[in-house]
Amino acid sequence: MSQYALADAMDGHAHHRSLWLREALGDDPEAPALTGPASADVCIVGGGFTGLWTAYWLKQWDPACDVVVLERDICGGGASGRNGGFVLSWWAKFPSLEKLVGASDAVALCSQSAAAVDEIRAFADQHAIDAQFRPGGWLWTARTPSQVGAWDDTVRACERHAPGAFLPLEPADVARRTGSRRHLAGVLDPTGATVQPAELVRGLRRVCLELGVRIHEHTHVERFSRTSSPIRVHTSAGDVAAQKLIIATNAWAAGIRELHRRLVVVSSDIVATAAIPERLAEMGWTGGECITDSQLMVDYYRTTRDGRIVFGKGGWGIALGGWIPRSFDRSPRRARGVAEDLHHAYPRIADVAIEHDWCGPIDRSKDGLPLLGDLGGRANILYGVGWSGNGVGPSLLGGKLLASKALGRDDASVPLPLWNRRSGTFPPDPIRYAGAHVVREGVRRKELAELRGRRPNPVYVGLSRLVPAGLEDH
Repeated sequence: MSQYALADAMDGHAHHRSLWLREALGDDPEAPALTGPASADVCIVGGGFTGLWTAYWLKQWDPACDVVVLERDICGGGASGRNGGFVLSWWAKFPSLEKLVGASDAVALCSQSAAAVDEIRAFADQHAIDAQFRPGGWLWTARTPSQVGAWDDTVRACERHAPGAFLPLEPADVARRTGSRRHLAGVLDPTGATVQPAELVRGLRRVCLELGVRIHEHTHVERFSRTSSPIRVHTSAGDVAAQKLIIATNAWAAGIRELHRRLVVVSSDIVATAAIPERLAEMGWTGGECITDSQLMVDYYRTTRDGRIVFGKGGWGIALGGWIPRSFDRSPRRARGVAEDLHHAYPRIADVAIEHDWCGPIDRSKDGLPLLGDLGGRANILYGVGWSGNGVGPSLLGGKLLASKALGRDDASVPLPLWNRRSGTFPPDPIRYAGAHVVREGVRRKELAELRGRRPNPVYVGLSRLVPAGLEDH
């Protein structure tokens, strides 16, 4: 029987929780681990945003559908409870989408993703989820002269087909909105928002349970069959017989042979300051904007309701295939590097304590767009992965698409052009692993030189051109 094994290097040790999860985990009892045999119409592997949105839409559209979710940790324990809490559209990926599906479908996909931001707000309000939704917009900025204009091609492409997707800003306005004159230029996507992501995913978990979804946490999926009917999903203490299987494991999907070369797994490292609401008011960063710079190893940052700065950086750690090392749970060394970037952006707060740090894995596709389809052409095994650091908002759409395919249902609100799309591949391991480290080091040195006002070595500039697309199109 052809099977799939899920390696999990983080089983067997206590997880280091993000600030978000520390705030969100209350007295709710953990869902029991699966023991013994079970059956379901649909089995979903992964209890993050993608898996839970899929379960939610399955029950919305077919309340009789028997859905079980298997999660190796707790729901939201992975990327869904560890990210920066940016809720963004796909307008920054418009050139990639236009190349992939044409201008008309690209506009439709970006519009659907922008609508998903509002849909998340409405969902949280409807279900009394304190997700701390704040519609402050997303600022795409430059902190070095080399970054200025990184958005120009994307903005021009959007203007040709969807005028107003990005709003131009004067440099002084960018500095004012960000609270730091280190920001030299930028544009605004007004549809962007921030949330407390763990509150949102844990609230979504509660709603799914209320709808009758069976959730098993602390349930490690070891393998599943590809050829049997029903599909057999084997865990460490039980198994599920299901008519449909949906893989929503994000970074851990890099261990699946059909997806292995379509994903590369990198770390996202985050620090959070002490609460400084008075200092933020003095700086002028009070509009709730979420911000990224235009580095390839991107810095992303926002404020919180209680007045902290949460500041992250993507791409420092690199995983080998589907093996996620412990350093992707927490890395004090990388956290110190993130703090250095924070203090470059905001030198006035160098005296403020860093109270929390954490990290997690990002599953990056070649073009920065998600991968959604059926595994190896099998209509009963579906997957939704590769969110490339921008999954909080678009995962709602991914859940709709996966649920509609599982039910054989047509729905105009799903991002259908992304289904079974062709995407680029990375070299096989260990070539990819070794090459990624060489490229990462080149990018690190290039961008460090630019932050320090020096001209980077041309070799490092050349290596930086090999980086796959991420959140934004450059």
